[in-house]
Amino acid sequence: MKKILLDSREMAHPLPFQLAMQHLKEMKENDYLHMVNNKKPTPLLAMLDEKGFTHLEHLDEQETWHILISKNSTVNLESLLNV
Repeated sequence: MKKILLDSREMAHPLPFQLAMQHLKEMKENDYLHMVNNKKPTPLLAMLDEKGFTHLEHLDEQETWHILISKNSTVNLESLLNV
């Protein structure tokens, strides 16, 4: 699987959402997006549910959100989380 990293911690709204959407449109079936953010991207998560994407949200010890997203519903995203 190919990892696409989007570190949006220093980006202003709405750029993180826009970049995530761009990556999701261009992703292949075996790619996954790893988004790193300072807050939980609630609008993005709602859209992922509506569009049928598989995703995992994880809040680490530094209060940083890690969102893993894939088009492939069979992928185990938890196994790809390296935090």
